[in-house]
Amino acid sequence: MKRIVFVFFLQLLVIGLYAQERPNIIIIYADDMGYGDLGINGHPNIRTPHLDRMTMEGVRFTNYYSASPACTASRYALLTGKYPSRAGFRWVLSPKATRGIHAKEHLLPEYLKEAGYRTAIFGKWHLGSTKQSYFPTANGFDEYVGLPYSNDMIPPKYPDIALLHGVDTLETNPDQSKLTKLYTDKAIAYIKSNKKQPFFVYIPYAMPHTPLFPGAAFAGKSKRGTYGDVVEELDHYVGQLMSFLKKEKLDKKTYVIFTSDNGPWLTQNVRGGSAGLFRDGKGSTWEGGMREPFIVWGHRSLPKGSVVHEVFTALDILPTMLEKAGIDTFVNPIDGQNLGNLLTNSGKGRDVFFYFGLNHELFAVRKGKWKLHVKTYSQLGKDYFQGTLPLLFNLDEDPSEKYNVASEHTTIVEELTQLIQEKKDEIKSTGTFWDQ
Repeated sequence: MKRIVFVFFLQLLVIGLYAQERPNIIIIYADDMGYGDLGINGHPNIRTPHLDRMTMEGVRFTNYYSASPACTASRYALLTGKYPSRAGFRWVLSPKATRGIHAKEHLLPEYLKEAGYRTAIFGKWHLGSTKQSYFPTANGFDEYVGLPYSNDMIPPKYPDIALLHGVDTLETNPDQSKLTKLYTDKAIAYIKSNKKQPFFVYIPYAMPHTPLFPGAAFAGKSKRGTYGDVVEELDHYVGQLMSFLKKEKLDKKTYVIFTSDNGPWLTQNVRGGSAGLFRDGKGSTWEGGMREPFIVWGHRSLPKGSVVHEVFTALDILPTMLEKAGIDTFVNPIDGQNLGNLLTNSGKGRDVFFYFGLNHELFAVRKGKWKLHVKTYSQLGKDYFQGTLPLLFNLDEDPSEKYNVASEHTTIVEELTQLIQEKKDEIKSTGTFWDQ
């Protein structure tokens, strides 16, 4: 009997030690922030000292892609590891949308919760709100405080928007100038209460999506106007989170990811952001629409100040983070790849990436340094190459997509065109859970 009791407690000890070894995971998700909006990426007037410090103390990726240039679709891809064409709903859900995240989907928080993680989201959801089965707390999150969809879906064009706690309404039409602080404070409090076991905290901020509501302490402080104000406020609160993790000695056991859902909303003019040297922005499959800032900070395994030039995407976050948590089996097939090697800046990244644009249509593909467009779109109404298609760019030499070299590399065009057709056929034959 004593031997059985000893073995039992030994097993509990091993399980406890294993739980302690598993890393915490935090994903900070800005809304409509462009690649060029950070000081470290060259913006001359927006001050982002804390995000810049994240890059110097962590790992910065220069070839990271969101899986969509639109809000809902990019969030679906992040949390499922699947291309947004597999969602079964439009790329931006309205407040009255009858579809949302399907019950058969298995999200990142569900995998982690099943493995013993505490899970929380503080911020924008936008994966369905007309049924409780679409809500975060029905899809793997233990705790939820935030808006159910974009911060511009408000009166008078839309019904009252609710600030939610779980499925309950805390208040309607909240003061949005308080949201960045609120979400950060909620995240810190949650971590403080759950730090004795592994946790996953997802912070999809409302900003800098328009309308812009900087907090009182930040309004009018940036040379870049109101847009700069909200980015600098976001940077400030990221810095508060970093300081808290260091104070609690959690930083070295936590992967903190910072990125954005899609590129800048250029039709908002000065109230939108900058894609830096990349062409176009939100809504487009040009580089400015989907190549985003991406920083990983904190964990002791990360090489300080490293810069990764290999291709890594939102699809790859789920399998990469799950592998770090000791999970390598997936409930549903995914499109993401475990590229954990890139977190130590070693090995190769993703070889092929497909750009799904307006309403989940496949517009372009990247393989290695080559990118082929078979269709283009811009919210600005611009046709940059006067109807010429296909378009081929060498992104190593021409990241701004200025020089079409399709006529000089017909074999490459044929190869990439075939890849696009094969992917279209596969997507069509697979369907979605909503088709079943």
